[in-house]
Amino acid sequence: MNRLLKPFTLVILAVLCVLPLSARAELHLDITRGKIEPLPIAIPAFGGGAPSANDITQVVSADLERSGLFKPIDAQAFVDKDPASHIPPNYNDWRVINAQALVTGTATPMPDGRLEVEFRLWDVFAQQQLTGLKYTTTASNWRRIAHIIADAIYKRITGEDGYFDTRIVYIAESGPLDHRIKRLAIMDQDGANNRYLTDGKALVLTPRFSPSTQEITYLSYARGTPRVYLFNIDTGQQEVLGDFPGMTFAPRFSPDGNRVIMSLSVHGASQIYTLDLRTRRAIQLTSTDAIDTSPCFSPDGQHVVFNSDRGGSQQLYVMNSDGSNIHRISFGSGRYGTPVWSPRGDLIAFTKIDNGQFYIGVMHPDGSGERLLTSGFLVEGPSWAPNGRVLIYFRQTAADARGRGSSSRLYTIDLTGYNEREVVTPADASDPAWSPLLP
Repeated sequence: MNRLLKPFTLVILAVLCVLPLSARAELHLDITRGKIEPLPIAIPAFGGGAPSANDITQVVSADLERSGLFKPIDAQAFVDKDPASHIPPNYNDWRVINAQALVTGTATPMPDGRLEVEFRLWDVFAQQQLTGLKYTTTASNWRRIAHIIADAIYKRITGEDGYFDTRIVYIAESGPLDHRIKRLAIMDQDGANNRYLTDGKALVLTPRFSPSTQEITYLSYARGTPRVYLFNIDTGQQEVLGDFPGMTFAPRFSPDGNRVIMSLSVHGASQIYTLDLRTRRAIQLTSTDAIDTSPCFSPDGQHVVFNSDRGGSQQLYVMNSDGSNIHRISFGSGRYGTPVWSPRGDLIAFTKIDNGQFYIGVMHPDGSGERLLTSGFLVEGPSWAPNGRVLIYFRQTAADARGRGSSSRLYTIDLTGYNEREVVTPADASDPAWSPLLP
């Protein structure tokens, strides 16, 4: 078993006592209002003596800063350089540097080799503790603990679930443009712990996580004909899904993880099928002479969005999960593709091509409210963070006349269209998919 890729085991020992609320309004960020000013937050170095204490502090700070919602204050400005983690702070020391929130914590090695991590979140101006938690885990799990702490802070202040304790699966690319080597790769959402899952001998594309985060479905040319495969992260086992007569591609899991939806191409047309992973029974959902592809279930499993050229140009369509009631939802200029339903169910993200320019955008499931978030020479393949507030996609730059200088990198952007940031990978990267929160 590849334990480096297995989700870490975590025990929550206790929820620390939260102090009574004061009469002042509680600290809260409304992240539904569009662009907002980042909240100044002080995160002094964790105490406790564990070798990873300072690393935990840095990862928590980096997660929150990268969200665009928080502005960690430079430690050089701190009046209190070493605040105790378990007693109320001297709020004036933090108010004077304009900190609105304060995080204190410890990471303490235990006699049995495990690590005990405690943190508390304080509202500086209301002078109260907002939350506090204690975790015990193996010492090597310090990075995941840091992500979980960042998620807890994010949720307590915004009211929305965090997305830091997650992973990204993507296609790692290397070599010249006319002979690219493409491998499945996986990493933490911040780019750490990068691992390659395939050796590059076969071309692979469009990986997608299962709801359990332990399996990935993807397209591979391993046996010559493009086929949809299933990859088990724990065991490294790969298997072909279904015995279809033509090329299968564009796979995604159903919300319950029991089915994979995909396209099957025969004689120039492609139809959408589902394959039950328990019975291996395939059901055809569409039947046209057109190209129907890139299907994605709604989070309740009741509907499917896909793109099709059945109307003469590539557009987005929605149907019931049994293939009935197919109707077009995209009516703007240009062509639309790679639709993916938000985990919240309220939006569909897509790639749009209009006048030679690529865009990443979102619209409501009925096609209304289209908004374009970013554009470029080639931006494509959006995937949602599990809280439905952030998208990851890949951005490719143009090559010169001799085919040199092109690159393909991963970026995230929030729903406001602001806070666009690169997710650094060891080499070129494409086709990202965001996991659910780790179990």
